[in-house]
Amino acid sequence: MPTDVVMPQMGESIFEGTITKWLKKPGDKVQRDEPLFEISTDKVDAEIPAPASGVLQEIKVSEGNTVQVNTVVGVIGDGAGASAPAPAKAASPPVAAPAPPASAKKEAPAPPAAPPAHEEGEDSDVRSSPLVRKLAREYSVDLAKVSGTGTGGRVTKQDVLDYVEHQASAPAAAPRPAPATIPGDLVPMSQMRKIIAQRMIESRRTSAHVHCMFAVDMTRIVNLRNKHKNSFEQRHGVRLTFMPFFVRAAIIALQQYPVVNASLEGDNVRYHKHVNAGIAVALDWGLIVPVLKNADELNFLGLQRGITDLGERARTKKLMPTDVEGATFTITNPGQFGAVFGLPIINQPNVAIMGVGGITKQPMVITDKDGTDSIAIRSVVHLTLGYDHRIIDGALADQFMVVVKKTLENWSEEV
Repeated sequence: MPTDVVMPQMGESIFEGTITKWLKKPGDKVQRDEPLFEISTDKVDAEIPAPASGVLQEIKVSEGNTVQVNTVVGVIGDGAGASAPAPAKAASPPVAAPAPPASAKKEAPAPPAAPPAHEEGEDSDVRSSPLVRKLAREYSVDLAKVSGTGTGGRVTKQDVLDYVEHQASAPAAAPRPAPATIPGDLVPMSQMRKIIAQRMIESRRTSAHVHCMFAVDMTRIVNLRNKHKNSFEQRHGVRLTFMPFFVRAAIIALQQYPVVNASLEGDNVRYHKHVNAGIAVALDWGLIVPVLKNADELNFLGLQRGITDLGERARTKKLMPTDVEGATFTITNPGQFGAVFGLPIINQPNVAIMGVGGITKQPMVITDKDGTDSIAIRSVVHLTLGYDHRIIDGALADQFMVVVKKTLENWSEEV
């Protein structure tokens, strides 16, 4: 018997979704739980698995159309009578959905359809997206040699970048990706970009943004990571990154200055009992902020595992709406792309966001215990705190960052 493929409900407050891409075409064989199509909602974008094995017999709702949950969007059969895609179904009238809560994040759905996921040609036998294959060609990477960390062994963009980082003897000599082709003079914004734009404007209008910046000597942590990163991955099965160091330092400072972990509700201040750390993740199609819940209760390994899990699920479209709700403080890392520092916009309803710049070697004046000054080469990062001046004063913001700085420069926790 044919099996209907329906638009799933991705949360209690989600009433409709937009099909952004079909990963199969009519006549293609499908395995149960294999990614079949991608959707976007006002909270997350996600890959939807096939409900049964067989052949995709019919596509009832074409890419770009929005339908209510539980609408039949396709049919999986035994292969007999597979048909061409039906004409694009008109979007169903939207169901009256409740307005997004004040705690809604700036995460948003995925963009309109991308190129087909199964191109013929180079590396066609490796599970990866067209963008990943394009990136691999630009860096002259054989995808067959890259270990895929995505669902079903799929090779992700981060897998390729990690491979380049580990294999290149001179990273600076790696070829740079070619500039993106401009598709036209007037291009409509994707649904994700529209919501990001809306949330950013709302935040600027809501909070009195002020920023302060601190230079932090990361030499101790850089040396510690270089010493332990291989054994850490062997012992725990997860890469050791710099992000858990920054998250831990922020948690320690938030516990000393809880107002930075608060939110405003009218004329009242809501002090949160736990630190729910929002970790901004840059995607090929936009930005999303998954949330590490109760981060203050996690040890260092728990922080690294949680950060890795959220980042991977964000990149492979496996996040649920609850994964992007409830942040009390946000950390964003523009430094991974080479920025010295940034001036991030506050993630509402938070009252502060910390931006992490790139870690670079710089000459610094070092004073020893006898008061003698010398110049040394140190690994330095610039951290920026964006804060809401309605509730946080400059002196308190600086004191908060002093704790972050001292924690990082005098790191003593085991990894």
